[in-house]
Amino acid sequence: MKLIVRASGIAAAMLALTATYSTPAMAGEVEGTKPGINYLSHASATTDSAETVQEAAAPPAVASQADAEIHDHSASFMASTMIETLNATMPGEQALTELVGAYGSARTPNAEQECLAGAVYFEARSEPLQGQLAVADVVINRASSGRYPTTICAVVTQRAQFSFIRNGRFPEADRSSEAWRRAVAIARIARERLANQVAPNVLWYHADYVAPVWRRNLTRVSKIGAHIFYS
Repeated sequence: MKLIVRASGIAAAMLALTATYSTPAMAGEVEGTKPGINYLSHASATTDSAETVQEAAAPPAVASQADAEIHDHSASFMASTMIETLNATMPGEQALTELVGAYGSARTPNAEQECLAGAVYFEARSEPLQGQLAVADVVINRASSGRYPTTICAVVTQRAQFSFIRNGRFPEADRSSEAWRRAVAIARIARERLANQVAPNVLWYHADYVAPVWRRNLTRVSKIGAHIFYS
């Protein structure tokens, strides 16, 4: 499962690329005709097609097979450029480490952040940052799913869901530890959607040293550190 670190500039970049490299094939898609172009393929995309791109900015009507090939080529170039831009703004593990460093704190601003940080700390503090973020994502996903309680605190303290909870209460965390600071940072990153590790439909996980019966009716989506995640 790929870590996604969000960048506010990516939407603007894609809109700019779309405007610059607009083609009749894309317009046809809007009008209901299905263009015969694989927009995710890099095979036909090149970086030496400046003349083609310039022509595609204000294209004439497609009057011949040669014209169609030019338009197909410029559309593939546009798709390749957009994908490269997307990848450049999703640096992954390094960016997550930087976010944790920026948002690490011993304090949480409210009860929901406190509960989420607690879940990360007690469930995953020995896991890699991606694994900690995945646990936070699952808690948030549950609260949004309609299948579990609607608040983070209620999700975490729900009976028989998280093994560290005793009588509906959290144990005491070592708030002077670096592990707690990381957990607080991960909780903020997850809640503010600065990054996410698993998809919104991922609602379950377990440690890899157990094999609970309930997993049999679920779809395994990834293993991160010592946890296996399911949708």
